[in-house]
Amino acid sequence: MIIIYVTCKNNKEAEKIAKHLLDKKLIACANIVGSKSMYHWKGKLEKQDEAILLLKTTESKFESVKENVKKLHSYKVPCILKLKADANSEYLDWLRKEVWEY
Repeated sequence: MIIIYVTCKNNKEAEKIAKHLLDKKLIACANIVGSKSMYHWKGKLEKQDEAILLLKTTESKFESVKENVKKLHSYKVPCILKLKADANSEYLDWLRKEVWEY
C-alpha cells in the first residue's frame, strides 16, 4: 500500500480531486487536512493556507493517480509524493477491494 501526499489550494479543490479519484476507483480513501504552508516561489517567500490530501491506494495505481491529479490541480507545480506504508491485513484487504486489485 502507498499513501500519496498532495497539497491543494483549498478544501474545495481537495474534495474535487478526491471525489474524482474515488469515482474512478483509483483510491480507497482520502483524508483532507488543513495546513499552513511556507515556501519560496519565483524568489519571494510565500505563506498560505492549503489543504493536504492523503490518498490511500496500491502501488500499481500511482501513475494513474498522479496523471489524474495533474489534470485536475490548479498549481503549475503540484506536490505529489508517494509514501510507502504498512497496514493491518484487514485494512489492506478492504483497500485492495476498493481499488479493484483482486
